[in-house]
Amino acid sequence: MNRNTIFTSKIAEIKISYSHRVDPKQQLQITSSGDVYSAVVDGWPDLDYRESFAVLYLSRANRLLGLNWISQGGCAGTVVDVKIVLQGALKANASAIICVHNHPSANLKSSQEDRKITSKLKEACKVIDILFLDHLIISSFEYYSMADNGEI
Repeated sequence: MNRNTIFTSKIAEIKISYSHRVDPKQQLQITSSGDVYSAVVDGWPDLDYRESFAVLYLSRANRLLGLNWISQGGCAGTVVDVKIVLQGALKANASAIICVHNHPSANLKSSQEDRKITSKLKEACKVIDILFLDHLIISSFEYYSMADNGEI
């Protein structure tokens, strides 16, 4: 019996891919929370309408490898699955991550849920030797960095 026939009919195949389309010389280097905000704010969908959560994956030199949209929710929240966040980090062979989500209300204060998911992600990153650098809350006109404000 053909080995491929066995696997395709009885076992689901897992395919993992990462598409690196940016010339490494052109990759953004992230040196501050302001760099993160500048990189994402203009392309953020529904910034003032629906809450969304994304993760930036970085190289050891803090060059931006890519962005992964984790979830989109309603006007007051969105769900973040730690496994999905880390899956992207492993796919990209990232050395560090920065999380970003928006508050459509423009209230940039971190909520209890924001702090809880930040803590879970930070602990999960430790297990697989990935640095958790920051978690930004953004609006169309400003941002709040949890790292800059001592919450990481």
